[in-house]
Amino acid sequence: KLANGRPLPQCAAGCYIPGSACPWRARARLPPMLDWIADPNAWIALATLTALEIVLGIDNIIFISILVSRLPEESRNLARRLGLGFAMATRILLLLSLAWIMRLKEPLFTLWQDISGRDLILLIGGLFLIAKSTHEIHGSLEGVEGEASKKVYAGFVGVIIQITLLDIVFSLDSVITAIGMVSNVWIMIAAVVI
Repeated sequence: KLANGRPLPQCAAGCYIPGSACPWRARARLPPMLDWIADPNAWIALATLTALEIVLGIDNIIFISILVSRLPEESRNLARRLGLGFAMATRILLLLSLAWIMRLKEPLFTLWQDISGRDLILLIGGLFLIAKSTHEIHGSLEGVEGEASKKVYAGFVGVIIQITLLDIVFSLDSVITAIGMVSNVWIMIAAVVI
């Protein structure tokens, strides 16, 4: 504190160097949308979410490669890029819509306590994650019985649509996890893009 009892001026980077001597002062003037860049907690959240996106996105990559393998060799790279681009766009749209729903904190109805839109999303999302993990564990322990299916050929547009729809289904777990972990939408989008 200063001699008159007032606190020292602190820049956005968190240092107490007065005046223009602060090395961060020039960099600390960020638009409000980018305030998270100067926050170390945001970087930790971004690293964690990026790691989760990689781990939870492995099933997407497997299905994309299976679907793309049904196409002729010359159109596989284009289909892979378009499929991944549409998958990323749908994941970001799903993320934005769920983030909007998470801000719905007004009570919708009352059971034993007030239930809001955010509470419903967290409850349904948690139940979805429990059901999906139980199904995955059961499938890995018991194995899958069935007959071999004959090869199905799909057109280019059909494969892109299948990739996009499968990504919506398989990205729910990572999107729900991201919504539950971080409150800043820009960090979530950055983790999806990385």
